[in-house]
Parts: sequence; C-alpha cells; structure tokens
Amino acid sequence: MRRWWQEISGLVLPAACGGCGVPGTPLCERCAHELYGSSARRARPDPEPVGLPEVHAAAPYADGVRAVLIAHKERGALGLARPLGVALAGAVRASASPAARGEGPLLLVPVPSARHTVRARGHDAARRIALAAAGELRRTGTRARALPVLRQRREVADQAGLTARERVANLSGALVVVGGAGRLLEGGRAVLVDDLMTTGASLAEAARALRTAMEQRFTGFDEPAAAVVAVPPSAFEINRN
Repeated sequence: MRRWWQEISGLVLPAACGGCGVPGTPLCERCAHELYGSSARRARPDPEPVGLPEVHAAAPYADGVRAVLIAHKERGALGLARPLGVALAGAVRASASPAARGEGPLLLVPVPSARHTVRARGHDAARRIALAAAGELRRTGTRARALPVLRQRREVADQAGLTARERVANLSGALVVVGGAGRLLEGGRAVLVDDLMTTGASLAEAARALRTAMEQRFTGFDEPAAAVVAVPPSAFEINRN
C-alpha cells in the first residue's frame, strides 16, 4: 500500500526541487548541475577497507546532492530516481574502461539493503537507481543491465553510528550471490553500484561476495569495479595530490 501511494503521490502532488525546495520542478537546474554536471572522479575513503574495488563517484555528498539522496531514499520521492540514475550512469562509465565496455554489457550490481530497511522505506533505493542508470546507459549507446543478484544472508546492525572498523566487522561475510545467479555474471563487466559510499565497508563486502561467486564458476574474470552517486567531499580531496 505504501509503495502504491508513493507512486501516485509523485504524480499528483505539486512538484518542488528535491535539492533546494524551489517550487515547480522535481529538480532545479542548479541542483541538477551539482548532481551530474561534472565528470565523475575516483574516490577513496580514509581509511580504505581491504578489498575495496576502484570507486568512481559523480558528486560530493553535500548541499543539494545530500538533500536529493535523502528525499529519494528516506522520503520516497521516487521521481528523483531518474536524475540519480543519470548521475550514477556517469560514474559507471568512468569506472569501466573503453576496452571493458566493448567486450560485453556492463552489469550493474546494486548493494542490497537489509530487508527490514526496504520494508520500512517502502522501496529499494539502490536497486531503483541501478535500474534507472542502466536505462540511461542504454539510451546513450552503452550496453548495460541491472543485475540485483546480491542478498544479505544474515542480519546486520544499523551502520549509523558505527566506526569504519565496526562497519567492516558488522558486514563481514554478510552478503552472498543468490543461488544460480553466478551464470548471469558471465560475458559482462560487473560494476557494483550504490547511492552513497561513506567508509566503503558495504562495497568491499559486496566485492568479496562477487569474487567468491565468480571464482567458483569460472577463471580469468575481471575484477569488479564500483560506482556511486555521491561520497563525502574528503573522499575526493584525498586524491588531489
């Protein structure tokens, strides 16, 4: 019922920018520029968790970008999935080399949220953005599809308030590729995707789960890349030297 109401309300309620609140548009020109107006860049958390793949991000997690992500994830502003998908698509392009893009489709693997979190929000934010990004990539000539094959195999604590080390311990061994889905990873380049990277613990655990599944099925696979919509500004600053 909640999901139905969110979909309908997004169509009939007056539109206001999800970033700054200006009326008349779901996303104003200024906030859209903050979100996807610049080229995606390499991002690294500090400290960087073991096993974290190379990550590219579209924007700093600040100001309008932060408001848009929260509005989509926590307040069910589902109409923002498309511009967030545009931003994520830019990060995905940056994460995969031209050679890798030519060898097969890009397989966008969203990092899963806990089931109780998805139920509470009424939607799976990362999966929704991954679908939008795959559609944007196809629209602009890149073969891509969303591949939601990761699942949590045990309960994990809420990450909010945990240190970087505690987050790694909390998520260690928590993710798995669902049975029979390993074959779907063949013939393409896996790119882990999420809306936000803070410590990188979730992406590192997702990469471990993917590597395990790929090692069991075939040899000579490409290491997964990773792409996110936003990271803390400091994750970009550490790469300036």
